[in-house]
Amino acid sequence: MEFQESIKQYAESPLNMQALLAILKQYKRPYDKISHLVSEAKLVRIKRGIYVPGPHLNLALPSNFLLANHLSGPSYVSMETALSYWGLIPERVYEISSITTQKSTIYQTPVGRFSYTNIVLPYFSFGIQRVKLTEKQSVLMASPEKAICDKIITTAGILLRSTTQVKEWLIENQRIEKDLLRNLNHQEISKWIIDAPKKNSLVLLVKTLKNL
Repeated sequence: MEFQESIKQYAESPLNMQALLAILKQYKRPYDKISHLVSEAKLVRIKRGIYVPGPHLNLALPSNFLLANHLSGPSYVSMETALSYWGLIPERVYEISSITTQKSTIYQTPVGRFSYTNIVLPYFSFGIQRVKLTEKQSVLMASPEKAICDKIITTAGILLRSTTQVKEWLIENQRIEKDLLRNLNHQEISKWIIDAPKKNSLVLLVKTLKNL
């Protein structure tokens, strides 16, 4: 069976080494075959052990959000990337930003740049949603509220000391419209504060959102 036909069942999914070895089980030296497929642009190596179909195969690819979930785990898409997806910030984001329980790192890949910022448990596990992008692709992503909290917590130099400062940061710095901020669930954020870094900043965030 042609390689292109064999991997159709994995359309829109990252290809890990286990899947590739299963597809190439008829080959005596499957790792050499993988290298050959990469050289022929039938496979693109994203990082060690993770591949996507190459341009010559003309197959549907996994989204960069899904790749982000697979490149480092456990992780979820957050911060500017999630805020852009949810329509809170106007800018289109080119780097995929994620939160992870693993060490902070950056992957520069043939399909884009992926950054990961470490956050500790149990705060990590709050406010994560499973977002369905297509029939075959679902990704773990921060809720709008969690994405804002993650941005505050992980950005060096952000230490919010007043509601005026919080409002300025949200509306002028992040360029989030006031009407969108009013729709955020500040009660959810309140539940996370006891286990969160930068507790005082998040307390002020909740107070600000309540009074908009």
